[in-house]
Amino acid sequence: MRIETAFLFDLDGTLVDSVYQHVLAWKQALDQEGIELSVWRIHRKIGMSGGLFTNQLLRETRSEMSAERIERLRQAHAEAYRRLGSQVRPLPGARELLAALSESGTRWAIATSGRMETAAVNLAALGVDPEKAVVVTRDDVKYAKPDPDLFIAAAHRLGAPIEQSVVVGDSIWDMLAAQRCRALGVGLLSGGYGQDELERAGALRVYEDPADLLLHLDEVAARP
Repeated sequence: MRIETAFLFDLDGTLVDSVYQHVLAWKQALDQEGIELSVWRIHRKIGMSGGLFTNQLLRETRSEMSAERIERLRQAHAEAYRRLGSQVRPLPGARELLAALSESGTRWAIATSGRMETAAVNLAALGVDPEKAVVVTRDDVKYAKPDPDLFIAAAHRLGAPIEQSVVVGDSIWDMLAAQRCRALGVGLLSGGYGQDELERAGALRVYEDPADLLLHLDEVAARP
């Protein structure tokens, strides 16, 4: 019996060049709340769940985080990100990779820790219609990365066994989530994490960007 591989993609830093826009948007939101946090520390948290992000903020800044303050931060980040949205571009090979998978009959979905209010900016840049493609956002699950809920939900909507799916992401949070749901983790360097970091977090293969992955699809068993 032929085993068909399904691809589950992260969005920021994996299909679109948007990680640093998120970093700057969070920096603006934190500055508005008088919370000092270095840009590099913000970058290390992109891709994790909002709850984990908040927990780390508490630990690193010793700031008080009421529910109202957390919601203000979230809204300020979303507003700042939308202002930066015109800078967001698809990563090299992203559109071609998705088109190649579709043409070969390989199922794929997008699973992002972002809410649709920010993911919509990226999907528009990528040319993906969330009404036609399978897109799972933070709005759809109880827990985001490094919990595996997003990828499990995406595989379920595709009708694909999660154990036969390939999770493609740019962060350690993606790779940890892939391990937790027993999917194959494939890392991309296009979000700023290094190869050794991704491999330590569970990536079986690491490529530069979507264009590089497209050239090596046979290495991750993408067969229709």
